[in-house]
Amino acid sequence: MITTSAPTRIDLAGGTLDIWPLYLFHPGAQTINAAISLRARATIEPRADDRIVIRSLDTGVTVEAGHWRELRDRKELRLLSLLAHFFEARGLTLTTSCESPAGAGIAGSSALNVAVCAAFAEWGRNHYEPEALLQLAMNVEAQAIAVPTGLQDYRPALYGGIAALQLDVDRLRRVPLDVDRSALEQRLVLYYTGEPRNSGTNNWEITKKHIDGDARVFECFERIRDTAAAMREALVAGDWDAVGRAVASEWENRKRLAPGVTTPAIDALISRAMSAGATAAKVCGAGGGGCLFSFGPPERRDAIRQALAAGGARLLDFSIERNGLTRG
Repeated sequence: MITTSAPTRIDLAGGTLDIWPLYLFHPGAQTINAAISLRARATIEPRADDRIVIRSLDTGVTVEAGHWRELRDRKELRLLSLLAHFFEARGLTLTTSCESPAGAGIAGSSALNVAVCAAFAEWGRNHYEPEALLQLAMNVEAQAIAVPTGLQDYRPALYGGIAALQLDVDRLRRVPLDVDRSALEQRLVLYYTGEPRNSGTNNWEITKKHIDGDARVFECFERIRDTAAAMREALVAGDWDAVGRAVASEWENRKRLAPGVTTPAIDALISRAMSAGATAAKVCGAGGGGCLFSFGPPERRDAIRQALAAGGARLLDFSIERNGLTRG
């Protein structure tokens, strides 16, 4: 039996710029994110026959096939079916689960993707260098959702920690950041709105506007790029007031990207957090639903949590995860 797990993440700044080719038009583009302890898990067990069985504990859906070729066009559990097809799976049962709510915007699908790729690679005794494994995961997910995928979400899943992903013309470079993890945790509250979102759709619409020359979208991304740089500097310096200002700036510019990024329900929850003492808040991922996080003084954290729970939010307990992909 093979077991793997990978962490999800909170995107602190710079999101959506990691979709090719957007970052090429904004020199100095980077994303800042933190891996968190809500994990995706995969288990592969051998079978006595050659059938392939894929079970998602989160959705309650099971897909079965007599041969891996049958999985290429399966609509149910699309991503998992495509991965099993790519790895030419046979004679096994794959079982998956994720501690992230569905459509939460904290990269649960990317974490699950990395965990499943690693499990299949180990099962087939195929060696992949880390970046090659991530390229594979990214490409298969693009096939599954039928729109381009971002670059940042697979790296927290593989490596863990808090890091910047520098998006340069000649290469991508992940730079671990020396941040006081405990101090950051004490200032964050993560919560689920109860409504999933479709980041592929939102991000693709924004990408198309950018490529089509929308000057307003271009300017928003210029500001999002600058905010990511400010966020990185503030985190490393432990300047928590500046971190809060960067979160607020990121959210203000992200809301301007498209009408569906925020909703009345999101605005109401953020208002509750701010009234309880938060200094800033933003959606995780592309927006439109899913998770939000608030940022504020440690002494106001309990009050913020209580205010959000009273507003119907589902609070998610987490810690910042030092470790990435694990096996066994």
